[in-house]
Amino acid sequence: MQLLYKLPLPVTAGNETASIRAAITAFFAADGFIFASWAVRIPAVKAAVGASPQSLGLALLGVSLGAIATMTLTGALCRRFGSPRVVVVAAVWLSFALLLPALSSSALALGLSLVVFGIGYGGLNVAMNSYAVDLVAVMRRPVMPSFHAAWSFGGLAGAALGGLAAPHLSPFTHFALVGLLGLVVTATCGRIILRSDLPAELAQRAVAEASGIEAAGGADPSSVAGGSGGSPAEAGTASDGEATPRETTTGNSQPNGSVPHPAASARTQGVWRTVVLLGVIALCSTYGEGAVSDWGALHLRNDLNVDAGLAAAGYAAFALAEAGGRLFGTALLDRLGQTRVLVYGGLITCAGMLAAALSPVLPLSLIGFALAGLGVANAFPTAMSRVGALAGPNGVAAASTFGYAGFLLGPPAIGFLTGAVSLRVALTTVSVLGILAVFLARAASTDRTGA
Repeated sequence: MQLLYKLPLPVTAGNETASIRAAITAFFAADGFIFASWAVRIPAVKAAVGASPQSLGLALLGVSLGAIATMTLTGALCRRFGSPRVVVVAAVWLSFALLLPALSSSALALGLSLVVFGIGYGGLNVAMNSYAVDLVAVMRRPVMPSFHAAWSFGGLAGAALGGLAAPHLSPFTHFALVGLLGLVVTATCGRIILRSDLPAELAQRAVAEASGIEAAGGADPSSVAGGSGGSPAEAGTASDGEATPRETTTGNSQPNGSVPHPAASARTQGVWRTVVLLGVIALCSTYGEGAVSDWGALHLRNDLNVDAGLAAAGYAAFALAEAGGRLFGTALLDRLGQTRVLVYGGLITCAGMLAAALSPVLPLSLIGFALAGLGVANAFPTAMSRVGALAGPNGVAAASTFGYAGFLLGPPAIGFLTGAVSLRVALTTVSVLGILAVFLARAASTDRTGA
């Protein structure tokens, strides 16, 4: 994969991919903006429906249930109809679904509306990442973290503007304006990705050059780079853990309807073993994100006895460091490679959360939260890039399901452990998972699919 990134991209293809990159970046930013706009208005929606804390908690599960239920299906839809079409449909769905929580009159109705919202959110995330994987293969640069940086900054902007709008706008008016913005982005950027086909043959030729193997005549380009309707199928790993091209077929399809060869079946099993490893790495990072977002401020407020304003600084330090780390993610991947980025990120996450959870003073705790944000910053985008290259949209869907499960499981797990031991000790589980991610990254780097 590193060799592939170093091959030059023709000027004509570079001009086309630049507009596609800008368009898909806008979708990532809009996704983060819409989700954060909903999150900051949860208190107002709770008051409007008269939900108790318990019923609100059950209703909020609707987002996760809708997203997880949709993610695997979305991978199949991307293969059937092409990622660009699914991106556009999911973005329109999400923009309209944002209105439903504000129209809910009970906790049950809120939960059902959030299932619909989660379907759009999960579908858009899988489709965006699948298309971004295709774009990474054509651009021959590890730019995946830049897309997730756009999501992070979109989320920060949505939270900030939502906080400013809260005293002046009702949730429905606020969500209507945000949804309108989402539709404008979809209409503008959707036209670009629907009309512009990724030059799959360029990625195929690049793969052949990088591996030193001439592309076989009659090979299906989508088996190497899916263009607008698939993803690169690069099976195998080099000694440093980077995905390297191989003659293999992802999924269950076989060329010309032939019977799968035992070696091909072994390669497929190896590919999906790596997908699972990388999916669990994604889970480790999102577990930390969920834990800090839901429990970081409470830890500073109760354990360090700071006021409410300063308590919010813990998550702010984490989120800003995460967004900043993703801005430099492409440069890090260029310099260090995927495996080292995952390993170093896990170690930094471990050290940062130990400091954040166990420090008796605020400054050191805030530094710890910032380090943890840097540590998790590129874990999810790097994992998505690898699984997309190995197994296409189905791989992205599977790994995204693992990742989203981290958001779902993290906060309740922290709450359970807080009741059993203490919040300080509970937060150190983020460090434990950071170390686990290190071992998983090394395992994924030595897993030679097809060996």
